[in-house]
Amino acid sequence: MLVAEKNRLGRASRAVAPRIRAHIQWLELELEDLDQGLQQTLRRSPVWRERDDLLRSVPGVARQLSVTLLSDLPELGTLGRRQIAALVGVAAMNRDSGTKRGRRMVSGGRARIRAVLYMGALVATRHNPVIHSFYQRLLAAGKPRKLALTACMRKLLTILNSMGKSGQPWNPHAITS
Repeated sequence: MLVAEKNRLGRASRAVAPRIRAHIQWLELELEDLDQGLQQTLRRSPVWRERDDLLRSVPGVARQLSVTLLSDLPELGTLGRRQIAALVGVAAMNRDSGTKRGRRMVSGGRARIRAVLYMGALVATRHNPVIHSFYQRLLAAGKPRKLALTACMRKLLTILNSMGKSGQPWNPHAITS
């Protein structure tokens, strides 16, 4: 809704523009209040606080990704790596039929998590040494950037899933390629 209002502001008349600006300001305040309330709720519970701290120990995982995973992916840490990747929609599905070998594509799953995970993987390719080296290795092998980033999304998700299972914080030396 905030984006829609900002888009409306660009083509609004002088008479309507102040009202749209006021509405944008109100929406931003509401979002800030909701975010603070969510953070307070998260910090009050020792279980949620511990899981949040565990996820945030990974370079590239910030508040937005952590909160989204905790709220929208309660299965994190309980499923296997292939299951969690398929659930989120970062597992490549083949499009084969008979002798025809189609392209492998990523589809389905939880789009909201995938969108936030995309941004987390983008940050991780710059700040997380494990994801960065994985990304560079894929690019050196001639893979397209988007494909390499999707593979990094899956790798980041499987790392977070295994950390959720073990309860161990981020350790870059424990991760194997």
